[in-house]
Amino acid sequence: MANHHSALKRARQTVKRTATNRANTSRLRTALRSLRETIEKGDKQAAEQTYRQTVSALDKAIQKGTLHVNTAARYKSRLGVRVNAMK
Repeated sequence: MANHHSALKRARQTVKRTATNRANTSRLRTALRSLRETIEKGDKQAAEQTYRQTVSALDKAIQKGTLHVNTAARYKSRLGVRVNAMK
């Protein structure tokens, strides 16, 4: 365990940051999972609505540093293709 004041503070900060990062990642993964499930159900209107929410979650993940810009762009592109391919 840390012995210096600065090391104790860093340990506290790490716990806080880890919780925040885990929450951001979880929120993103939940949004992606819900969109994939909606696409599998076959309801195009619901999929388009969920797609907009998922894109918003991806953009927030970029801002928070959870996801790289190009990774998010790849997700958006692939999911958009799947939504548009629905009948």
